Amino acid sequence: MTYCVAMLLDAGLVFLSDSRTSAGVDQISTFRKTTVFERPGERVIVLQSSGNLAITQGAINLLAERLGNQESGADNLHTCRNMFEVARCVGEAVREMHLRDGEPLRQQGVEFNASFIVGGQIDGEPPRLFNVYAAGNFIEATPDTTYFQIGESKYGKPIIDRVTRRSMPLSEAAKCALISMDSTIRSNLSVGPPLDLVIVRRDECRVASHVDIDADNRYFQMIRNGWGEALREAFSALPNPDWVGLR
Repeated sequence: MTYCVAMLLDAGLVFLSDSRTSAGVDQISTFRKTTVFERPGERVIVLQSSGNLAITQGAINLLAERLGNQESGADNLHTCRNMFEVARCVGEAVREMHLRDGEPLRQQGVEFNASFIVGGQIDGEPPRLFNVYAAGNFIEATPDTTYFQIGESKYGKPIIDRVTRRSMPLSEAAKCALISMDSTIRSNLSVGPPLDLVIVRRDECRVASHVDIDADNRYFQMIRNGWGEALREAFSALPNPDWVGLR
């Protein structure tokens, strides 16, 4: 399992993913879930993945291979005219993986499970964010939907729902994403560091910051300790219900 979250804000985009892959209590490995495709100043595309690792790696490899096959005439992530076409290319790669592996997986009793978040900016249009499903179809973030999550999303969702707003600064959104990740790590052993934090500023069409955060990162340790203490203080400050008949 994994956890990825991406936020679309007025100031740009924030992406955060863990790197733990678990196939049982005795099979825990580290695989990066964030891939960046970039032509600085012209386009930046960030891809996050969750699900069956063989499927998601296969789809990402297909996308990478097509970058070097310009003679085919097919669209690739460096020739797509807009981010909608980028999401379509990702969906087509997922469908190709399903054609190749879907039936053999079904015969082995394994579900075809893969999902992606793809976001970024191509020069001439605003930043955009998409959630691509296992069927290759996708939805786009709107002014009413400032973020997408994939993987083990339930534990980190409450803080994002309460705090995230489209106008918040990128640094504040990064803090919110890290608190969301900490909440997930505390509640699910299948999610863990190192983490990939990618920030894209609006209209720069390049990665502004790509940080590798391990368990010893001082800021992340402060987040983990400070957020837990703040929650305990807020809990203690709230009055107990005096209508339940207890002292």
